Order: sequence, then C-alpha cells, then structure tokens
Amino acid sequence: MTERTVVDDLGREVRLPEHPRRIVCLVPSLTETLFAIGAGDAVVGVTRYCEEPVAAVATLPKLGGTKNPDLDGIRALAPDLVIMNAEENRREDFEALAAADLAVFVTEPKTVMDGIRIIDTLGTITGQGAGATLASAQRARLDLTVQAVGSARRIRYFCPIWRKPWMAFNADTYAHDLLRTAGGENVCAADATRYPVVTLEQIAATQPEVVLLPDEPYAFSEKDRAALAPLAETPALQSGRVHFVDGKALSWYGPRIADGVARFAEIFSHARGGETS
Repeated sequence: MTERTVVDDLGREVRLPEHPRRIVCLVPSLTETLFAIGAGDAVVGVTRYCEEPVAAVATLPKLGGTKNPDLDGIRALAPDLVIMNAEENRREDFEALAAADLAVFVTEPKTVMDGIRIIDTLGTITGQGAGATLASAQRARLDLTVQAVGSARRIRYFCPIWRKPWMAFNADTYAHDLLRTAGGENVCAADATRYPVVTLEQIAATQPEVVLLPDEPYAFSEKDRAALAPLAETPALQSGRVHFVDGKALSWYGPRIADGVARFAEIFSHARGGETS
C-alpha cells in the first residue's frame, strides 16, 4: 500500500495510506464535511454526536462520545485513518489510539479561515478533489459577507454556551472568530480563560447590545429567557435583541461556515438599525 506523510494541526507528521479506505471520525462537524466532499463511503465509524448527514450516519457504528470514545471498538474496526480534534477530544484518548499504531490526524481550527482550510486538507488526505472545490466556494461566499460588513460598527454581544454555571468564550476560540468576522464584538473576548465562568451581573456591566443563545452544547430555549433578568437594563434586553440561534452555525466548521457567518452578520446588521458606517 502506497503511503505518504502529512502534517496535522499539532505539527505532527502522520503516515497515511495514499487513499484511506477505513476512516473513523470523532469530530461531528468533520464527519459532515467528509460526506460533503465525497469521502463518506470510506467512513466506517463515528461518535453518537455525529448527526449529519442524518441518513448517511444512521447505519454507521457509533463509537461512544467525543469525550469518551469506545477505544476497543475503534481498534476493532482497524481504521487506516482516525480524525480527532484537539479541543473536542481528550488527549488521553488520542494517546491511546496513537499507541495502538493507528494513524491519527488531529485538527485544531481557531478561526474561520482555519475551518475552510480543513475542508481543503480533508480533501487532500482522502483523495477527494471536491474538498478544494468546496473550500473555494466557502471562501468566495465568505468574502461577500466580509465585504458587506465592511467597516460597520461592531455590535457588542454576549453568547453563553452553558448555564448553571453561565459560561462563555474568549478571543482564542473558533466561535469568537466566526462572530468577529460577522461584525460582532465579544464582551468576554479579553478573559484569560478560553471558556470563562461568568455571572450575568458581570455581563450586565459590559452593556451587550445583542444576546445570542445557541441550542448546543447547552440547549438554550425560550424557557431560559426569564433567567436573563439581571440583563434587564442592557441595550440587548431593552431592545428585545435576544436571539435563539443554531449552535451548529456557531461552532461546526466545514460546509456550514459561510452560511453561519452570513446569518450572524444579518443579526448584527439589524442591531445597527439605521446607523451609517
């Protein structure tokens, strides 16, 4: 079998078959991406959180979760490529799979452009030219949104990812860069912790203009609106700008990137109202 060496996002050299035929993917958004670029036939196992594309993944073996994968099950499938993520998956699971002499390719996108690059990379390592095509299309559509946002005033937003306790994200995250690209200003950007625990009283002091409540990883819904009472005097609640949003649009890199940025850019544009740049 012809092999080659590729470099993953951790800077590791990984020996892979020229065309992997047995892929286990432990990253939900990248499972979707593999199918989007035509590599789905090679996917032999995924996590229980790999929900897209629905029909395609329904019959695939579910190998635990992203934080507690079924390592024995993965080894039994004898994959020639395992795709992981430095944040979504645990180091100890990576080390166990690498120690089993499996080819493990680790991703770590922190920006929108990183996310688009990964589409291209997956196309390269799976031998699918559609990866470059999809990445190029995403870049082109993203450019249109970036041009539309232009130099418009950035809109201060609060976007929690958890409740009890309230948690958000700082500038060193993919979600931050996606919303920055869309024209937002993260009120938690400067926190030293990537996913800080915050109080709504702290957030109220930052006077957010928009509150975004995603449906994953915590499934925010209308029942959580009352809990925002400490933000009652902020511009966001005074103007009724509390938005329940698609968590996949916020955090799933791959074919959703351009649509996600455009969707949030529209929310921020509406928040500016009649302002001129």
